[in-house]
Amino acid sequence: MRLSKFISLAAFIMLFAASVVAQNASAPEVRHVPIVNTPSNSGQQMYKSYCAVCHGVDGKGNGPAAPALKTSPSDLTALAQKNGGKYPSAHVASVIRGQAALPSHGSQDMPIWGPLLSSISQGHEGQVQQRTANLVAYIDTLQAK
Repeated sequence: MRLSKFISLAAFIMLFAASVVAQNASAPEVRHVPIVNTPSNSGQQMYKSYCAVCHGVDGKGNGPAAPALKTSPSDLTALAQKNGGKYPSAHVASVIRGQAALPSHGSQDMPIWGPLLSSISQGHEGQVQQRTANLVAYIDTLQAK
């Protein structure tokens, strides 16, 4: 009788340990991949390529990489609502360019997009400004009404 209890207890401990290992093995992980060049005239396409993985296609902060981040992505649909009903386009542009201090931007999880946009624009400041303006304009379309 004692042997069967011991075997049952040992089997339970092994199953428990296996489930803990399996959970840790399946924990989401952020993979860093090189930035791809998308057309500078399409804010929507840039958003889908650069932002949606964390912020979600709908902008609510529910992208596929969101569970793996230390800081939850912002709900981009509520920016105007949190700013007295006015979309803060200048602030959004400064965040994208890396000129605004946000704890999640510039971390290992959230890149500062200014240098990345500059690299794919080969340093052409006008194209970086166009990319930023088009991305800011597209995020404006995501605002909750």
